Amino acid sequence: MSGGRRLYLDGVSVVFDGFRALNNLSLIVEPGELRSVIGPNGAGKTTMMDVITGKTRPTQGTVNFGEIDLTRMDEAGIANLGIGRKFQKPTMFDALTVFENMELALKAPRGPIACLRWKLTGGARAQIEQTLEEIGLQERAQDLAGILSHGQRQWLEIGMLLMQDPELLLVDEPVAGMTDAETEQTAALLVRIAGRRSVVVVEHDLEFVRALGRRVTVLCDGSVLSEGSIDHVQNDPRVIEVYLGR
Repeated sequence: MSGGRRLYLDGVSVVFDGFRALNNLSLIVEPGELRSVIGPNGAGKTTMMDVITGKTRPTQGTVNFGEIDLTRMDEAGIANLGIGRKFQKPTMFDALTVFENMELALKAPRGPIACLRWKLTGGARAQIEQTLEEIGLQERAQDLAGILSHGQRQWLEIGMLLMQDPELLLVDEPVAGMTDAETEQTAALLVRIAGRRSVVVVEHDLEFVRALGRRVTVLCDGSVLSEGSIDHVQNDPRVIEVYLGR
């Protein structure tokens, strides 16, 4: 992705009532990069995503997206910049079809007058259909979201985020509860959608992280413990001690 924005965290700390959730965390995600973030429970993975999306203000440190200081912005402003976040539990309208959910998620004017006048154009329809193909749900377009499998619901939510045309996508434990086949398809999907946008995946499943085949950051006690390929971090004695050995 040429001309995309780099995510840059430097010396970021978050302290809640004396507890240090992040401790001098530094991390760089290049434009178009797919990065996995792993670590034991309480390592600071969720807090890191909360800081990037404006849900939590850092106690100290720098959080930049390109030239923009994210610590000065609210959650809505950060989302409008092109930073999307997928939570572990999918949120969608079960009583609407897959296509209708995608249509609702489309990046379009949202004022009351604009909403009344808005019609689905050929270009918007093509964008929805292209994204449905990308997430592997083109055959399910007219099915109700409520009857999708767990994995398909996760893909639909990723598709709904893609309709917002994000430049950076934060994905929280996408394969929890998935079948092996769904897990494999999700790895292929995330590899496909990276490149045109940056993707940060927080995950516990190391086989899934291996399937992604990209750079891995290991967090522990709110800071970076190790970084590199999955083989590198799995063979790092510090990672084995605090994470893999448990």
